[in-house]
This record gives sequence, C-alpha cells and structure tokens, in this order.
Amino acid sequence: MLEQNASNGTDHGTANNIFLFGGKLKKAGIFNDAPDLSQLDNGDLKYQIDFRDVYATLLDKWLGVDNGLVLNKGFAGLDFV
Repeated sequence: MLEQNASNGTDHGTANNIFLFGGKLKKAGIFNDAPDLSQLDNGDLKYQIDFRDVYATLLDKWLGVDNGLVLNKGFAGLDFV
C-alpha cells in the first residue's frame, strides 16, 4: 500500500510526472503508463523513465551541453526531441 513518506507526504517520492511543451517534440503525449499502486518498491512508486535521461536529453539536444559534465555520468537520453 502506498503511504506517506517521513515528511508526512509523498512530495519527494521516487516517481513523478515531467511536463515538456514545445513544437519541436518528436512525439506528443504521455510517455509512460500510470503507476501500478499495487507494485511498490519499499513502499514507493516504481519509476518507468529515469528523470536523468530526460535531463540528459534536454542538456545535450536543447542546451548543447555534455550531460556527463552536469550529471557526473553520461546518460543515453531519450528520443523525444
């Protein structure tokens, strides 16, 4: 069962939504399914897309920055841009 975290809320859980807007996205819409509330990881939601892959894509393809310099590890990124 999904419960509140130590700060009495689920504000900093392991899974959340990221919204990107713009006319240059290759794919519009939602990239992952809703989380399965019966399949948890130590009481937390399981993420489907690592947020660092999203950040890596934004850094590399939109800002022209090597994501490895910012994230301290090279992430492959995603193909939405």
